Amino acid sequence: MCDYDARGRAGDGREKMKTPIAEFVEKYEQSKMLRFHMPGHKGKTFLGCEGIDITEVKGADSLYEADGIIAESEETATKLFGTFRTLYSTEGSSQCIRAMVYLAVTNKKQEIRAGERSLILAARNVHKAFLHAAALLDIDVEWLWSENGSESLCKCDISAKQLKNTLERLEKSGRKPAAVYVTSPNYLGQQLDIESLSKVSHEHGVLFLVDNAHGAYLHFLENSEHPIDLGADLCCDSAHKTLPVLTGGAYLHIANGDIGVEDKKKRRETVRWMADRSKQAMSLFGSTSPSYLIMASLDLCNRYMAEGYREKLREKIEQIDNLKKDLVRQGWKIEKTDPLKITMKVPEKAGKNISDRLRKKKIECEYAEESYIVFMLTVENTEEELACLRESLGEIAGQLQLRSFDIPKAITFPTRKGEQICSIRQAIFSPTETIPVREAFGRICATPTVTCPPAIPIAVAGEKIDEQAIEMFEYYGIMEVDVLKK
Repeated sequence: MCDYDARGRAGDGREKMKTPIAEFVEKYEQSKMLRFHMPGHKGKTFLGCEGIDITEVKGADSLYEADGIIAESEETATKLFGTFRTLYSTEGSSQCIRAMVYLAVTNKKQEIRAGERSLILAARNVHKAFLHAAALLDIDVEWLWSENGSESLCKCDISAKQLKNTLERLEKSGRKPAAVYVTSPNYLGQQLDIESLSKVSHEHGVLFLVDNAHGAYLHFLENSEHPIDLGADLCCDSAHKTLPVLTGGAYLHIANGDIGVEDKKKRRETVRWMADRSKQAMSLFGSTSPSYLIMASLDLCNRYMAEGYREKLREKIEQIDNLKKDLVRQGWKIEKTDPLKITMKVPEKAGKNISDRLRKKKIECEYAEESYIVFMLTVENTEEELACLRESLGEIAGQLQLRSFDIPKAITFPTRKGEQICSIRQAIFSPTETIPVREAFGRICATPTVTCPPAIPIAVAGEKIDEQAIEMFEYYGIMEVDVLKK
């Protein structure tokens, strides 16, 4: 990647990368056009950004029928990520997740017997958007669980051997899933062996889908760890989580047709089919009024990623690694995670207390639960901010007289496979009532119940609530649950 000088030209004399969406909205603001169109603020200042907040005026293109400036910007993103096609979302990875599921189950290549609903094989720690897609599309889900239980609802460790055995069992029963779906990195920053899992999926002729919401930057590591580069067919990234993009900005990636499979001809056909249907899939679940502010920030991010981002990312990761070493010396137990997360295992039930202590020091973490605290960092976190975090955690470690080897093993929840009484769709669209968790034994869960997305739902819509589920609800402070009316 080349850097650009102060005059906006590359070192080799090339012009600065174009940002057609951002340039258009800026020119529109400067034109002083009288706005007898939406939005209602008419470009007048309330928050300060209204001047560049526009709608689909002439020349602005249209996200789901893009053939102008949006198409040009998405093509730049496609080249940056090395995909067959990369599309923008202004409604986060949630919109992309629904689109991925739709593309998988409507794929003309999938094998479904007459009268049978589509099936997706999914690791249990899914975002609620996946469950909502299952309800809207009326599909069945078979769950992959951590083989040895889990210390957190955010974790769901899946092995290639486990996936292989499950796919073989389903094949013997005559039911082939439309796709395998996993979340990696998970909310704690832990990554699955995407390369091995995708290989197993392709050996069985099954699409491999990844919720990579927390890992948009992974493509720009010295050795890419991005799911698309490791064999995934479809993948979503929340750009706003790890890149300088406004909240809601995300990508849907469609892989090239010749990575990670032997039957390249068949895969290329599938890739082209998905690419042709991708805008339709996104529009099915997206607003007809996508935010131009978010699209402009995605557009500007293309330039950001092209202009020295790899080098800045490498330097920041070195700083973060040094910080992790200092935290270990302070007594904190640091988990293995993706490079831009710091996840600390803490004494049981201390997570939220520690996050409260940090908040008093003007530091807000990404996530805190009973046994873990998560910090999300990016290139935009300064060395001064890292130093402040180091100092504050050092003070707290001293107050707690913390030593990493004193931290007890977190509670491990055994694999809980709830009995599915009705489909997810039937449960979500049925009459419901909210009752105390203690009164929910034997009742049918009506809505997904999780502590944070993405995480293992303690009970999925349509499952019977058992005693173990009630214990887990109470452990995580969930005191009420929606159930089907009797």
